Amino acid sequence: MSTRALGIRDSNRDGLVWEDHGLGLEARWARDPDLRAIERVCRRHLGIADDGTEDGLKAVFHADGAFNKLYRVNTNRGPFMLRVSLPVDPCNKTVGEAATLELVRRKTDIPVPRVVAFDVSRSSEIGHEWLLMDMMAGTPAYYCWRRMPMRQKEILTARAADFHAQLFRCGNFGDGFRGIGTLGTAPVSDAGMPEPGPIVSSFFFSGPRYHYLIPRGPFSSSHDWLRSQLNIILKEQTMALSDAASDDDREYAEGALRVARKLLRVLHKLFPAIVHPPERTVVWHDDLSLQNLMVDGNGRVTAVIGWECASAMPRWVASQVPEFLRGAARETKPDRDCYTDVDKGGGHTSSNDIPESLDNEGKTELYWIHLMEYEQTQLRKVYAARMRQLRPEWDVEVEEAALKVDFLAAVSRCGSGFYLRRIEQWVDAIERKEYLPLMEVLRVAPTSLAVVSRLSSKASI
Repeated sequence: MSTRALGIRDSNRDGLVWEDHGLGLEARWARDPDLRAIERVCRRHLGIADDGTEDGLKAVFHADGAFNKLYRVNTNRGPFMLRVSLPVDPCNKTVGEAATLELVRRKTDIPVPRVVAFDVSRSSEIGHEWLLMDMMAGTPAYYCWRRMPMRQKEILTARAADFHAQLFRCGNFGDGFRGIGTLGTAPVSDAGMPEPGPIVSSFFFSGPRYHYLIPRGPFSSSHDWLRSQLNIILKEQTMALSDAASDDDREYAEGALRVARKLLRVLHKLFPAIVHPPERTVVWHDDLSLQNLMVDGNGRVTAVIGWECASAMPRWVASQVPEFLRGAARETKPDRDCYTDVDKGGGHTSSNDIPESLDNEGKTELYWIHLMEYEQTQLRKVYAARMRQLRPEWDVEVEEAALKVDFLAAVSRCGSGFYLRRIEQWVDAIERKEYLPLMEVLRVAPTSLAVVSRLSSKASI
């Protein structure tokens, strides 16, 4: 992947700096929020008088997010949480999150924070957009997972399916929405319901992409939504090719352009270009990870957080399992005795699924990775079984969506510059009317793809 200059400032998104360390752009703060201003704003909106002391309200830094900073606001009435956001998508991201949280609170029993107040103005006293909400009880399941009994994990998974099924029924048409986009970023309907508007997505707002003259929604069809993403890639890589400073940069940009054009060619075969009325959509939490599932000491879900980029997505997108259930298939439970012992408390390596803060119980990290894969494989069955109870046609929905979900993943990986050669091999197979599951193509060596192709079933596209 080609690298870009560091410290890209955006005059239209004051306070935001984009940095690229070779693995993609990351949002950085040009200036930190003012803690005293945070306390003044919270006092005002919570109705707590400022008597010149810290009694009654105290704000403390809590955590960093990808695009925000969280502050715990302790008061005599209990704790609150204030999220200060970078202007990655000014106004839209905060408004969209507030509208989505309000809808989910009113229409489902999914435990989400109550929004107390928010401000999207650039002249905010804090200096950034902010959203004040209730602080939800519990601990991220990420930190409890290893020691949770499998039965608790099964109950949590079934509960996640319950949440998902409720979101299918939640919308301005009784069973979802019409159109693809973020709720609250368009005028409300005549019935007072939020409508999908311009989409809030890191794919659309990262770095200079925010300024590209491309449609941003609401989209009436999957075709238009995906075509807009591919147009972003084509524009980005065309500029990268013209600015290429080396043969490697030129070769990379040419490869990305070639793959994006092939995906665009296949797009027209998989998704109808004209849809009327607009496509049915459903609220989709795109990051239902263990970090965003809060649990109590018994593993019961106390809150679902992380809704800042949730949007109304095509129903086929919602046929996927939640983020915390995604992983390699492993049907056999790993035998602890077959894995290397390490010094207790040592031997940790970086992992998205396994927290370093937990005791490794004297086993190498590989054991925990394989155990996670085994548990995810079993829990996917629990999730599917519960979804079948709630939506009898669930298996058919998943089967019919498989190729579309793979196409979306191919576009996403093409946009981030990963696996370009294998994505191209996958799309070539699709054009030959051979369906290869994308993840199988990504996991095998390129020389093994011919074997996978021979073993795969052929489908009419």
